[in-house]
Amino acid sequence: MKKEDFFKNWERIIPKPIAGEKKVGELVSEYFTAYNASRIREICYLLEKKVMREDVVVGMTLAGALTPAGLGLSCIIPLIKQGLVDWIVSTGANIYHDLHFTLNLPLYKGRPFVNDVELLNQNIIRIYDVFTSYETLNKTDRWLIKTLSKKEFQKSMGSAELHNKLGKYAAMKEKELGLEDASILACAYRYGVPIFTSSPGDSTVGMGIAALKLVGSRIEISTVKDVNETSAIVYYAKEKVGRSAVIIWGGGSPKNFILQTEPYIQEILGLPVLGHDYFIQVTDARPDTGGLSGATPQEAVSWSKINPKMLPDAIVCYSDTTIVMPIVVSYLSEKNIKRPHKRLYSKLNILSKNLERDFLKLSGDKKSDRGNTSTIQFLQKIRKK
Repeated sequence: MKKEDFFKNWERIIPKPIAGEKKVGELVSEYFTAYNASRIREICYLLEKKVMREDVVVGMTLAGALTPAGLGLSCIIPLIKQGLVDWIVSTGANIYHDLHFTLNLPLYKGRPFVNDVELLNQNIIRIYDVFTSYETLNKTDRWLIKTLSKKEFQKSMGSAELHNKLGKYAAMKEKELGLEDASILACAYRYGVPIFTSSPGDSTVGMGIAALKLVGSRIEISTVKDVNETSAIVYYAKEKVGRSAVIIWGGGSPKNFILQTEPYIQEILGLPVLGHDYFIQVTDARPDTGGLSGATPQEAVSWSKINPKMLPDAIVCYSDTTIVMPIVVSYLSEKNIKRPHKRLYSKLNILSKNLERDFLKLSGDKKSDRGNTSTIQFLQKIRKK
């Protein structure tokens, strides 16, 4: 290919000087020209043109201290209300800190360069440059434990059901306090968005459940149910809706939990589907340390997590979620992008039964796409017993 022909495929970098007021769309399109700014532009374009369609099921993960920074109110709730996220996998910490806003308890803009011993002596908690108090934690703990002790929680359930029930009470508390759209949990409850936690014990929510068990509560969180329900959502997305998209804010356990749905469906259950179709991640983690948080979509292809044919629609931006998320949400809002709500929570039971049904249809000698016949045969033998 001649040099002249090569450059015909690419847009020239020659932005005009920034002057006066600019809308977010103009900044992204005209001035995010290179490096991670360019990745932000690509994320906005991919979401606008391909992902935010009715034939795509969109899963989103939340890792890092996002809700204490206010991103629940500013970004995640608008995404839910506009139908732009269909299901969520979050750390338990983000769920717990979301409850502060439900209860109208304060968090403050602070600075990281303070004396933490002095903060300790004053019962002040620091999340880098966010301040709150032990009083806020104690009031949240009391509300949470009191709510979890109610009769309807005294059973084994998945984390989606746990969060839906908590969301109901969060919505009631919002109404009582005269608040509007203060809580992710309440908003997800109203719009039928299931929220899963990949590590239920790794947060104050989990600690509250553990404390209740010490006094005889029957509440149990089933991670096994979560594995099947999240995988059932992805199977439904691929088989019935069209495509599956994952938007990963940060990394950590939620990232693996949303991605492992595909190898579970293919490798363990042997069902013939391909990986997720759209992959977007914002992270500050490096890939060369071998950690999952920094693992690239190219690496995920080898695990059958990502559809290899869709790698051009896989984008990683190495930046801070607190910077990128408001830009992306502002861009989508400015473009007035909305979708009908899929209300997947109400469908979880039937979707799980459909996944189970199709798996049980497999014969004892059926091969998966990965050729893992031994696992399938073993499971079928157990079934026959």
